[in-house]
Amino acid sequence: MAISVYTTPTCTYCRLVKDWLKQRNVRFDEYDVARDPRRADEMVRKSGQMGVPVTDINGRIIVGFNQGALEAALR
Repeated sequence: MAISVYTTPTCTYCRLVKDWLKQRNVRFDEYDVARDPRRADEMVRKSGQMGVPVTDINGRIIVGFNQGALEAALR
C-alpha cells in the first residue's frame, strides 16, 4: 500500500493525520510542501488543493483530517 502525506511543519491537522496513521502502525511517506516545491506542485495536481494535509492512499486523495475517509481508504 502506497501512502503519501503532504504536510507543512506548523499544520495542526497534518500532525493529527500523521499521529492517527502512526497509532495504527501504518507506514507512510511524508512530504513537506513548504520546503519542496516539486512536491507542492504534485499535491496540487493530485488534489486541486493548496491547503494541507493532503493524503494519498493508493491514488485515493483525502483532504484534511477526515478519519472516516482515512479508515475507508485503508480497507
